[in-house]
Amino acid sequence: MLKQFANHPWVKKLTPSPFTLFLMALIVYFWFRPPAWVTDEHRPVANVAIHMTDGQTIPLASLHGKVVLVSFWATWCPYCRHEMPEIQAFYRDWHDKGFETLALSIEDDPALVAQFMRQQGYTFPAGLADAATQHAFGEIKKVPMSFIVDKQGVIRHEISGQVYYARLKDLVTPLLQAP
Repeated sequence: MLKQFANHPWVKKLTPSPFTLFLMALIVYFWFRPPAWVTDEHRPVANVAIHMTDGQTIPLASLHGKVVLVSFWATWCPYCRHEMPEIQAFYRDWHDKGFETLALSIEDDPALVAQFMRQQGYTFPAGLADAATQHAFGEIKKVPMSFIVDKQGVIRHEISGQVYYARLKDLVTPLLQAP
């Protein structure tokens, strides 16, 4: 019975070709794990005041001595939402070893960002990316976009796209071990 069903002409029309299956697999891969481009940088970042969602202001220079991931994101960005659990896991595992995270939303509403962080259970610091902060890191053309800043306040890596735990470990570990 099943063999007869499979031999119907309309069933054969619905069967995808190997090429179609390959294209579908590529689409699924890039949808759930789009590529991220990492460039090596070596430029100091200006000491900007970061406006946190709780109303506090943190001078970026106050984080000297730590390796900092500065992630520009938005609550409406699906790729940002996909990378946040990875950032949380890395923050949890490496925060006590001299690593810090600043998640800077490009949105204007601190209450919206704070609510999102609470609902998702993220414990790393979040703030807003005002024009001065975005200018300090260069032009933020898209989100997610992240920067890894070394202990001396120098941008060492720019990541355009999603960050992942293993990639963060590869980029951050040598900076944590540096004097």
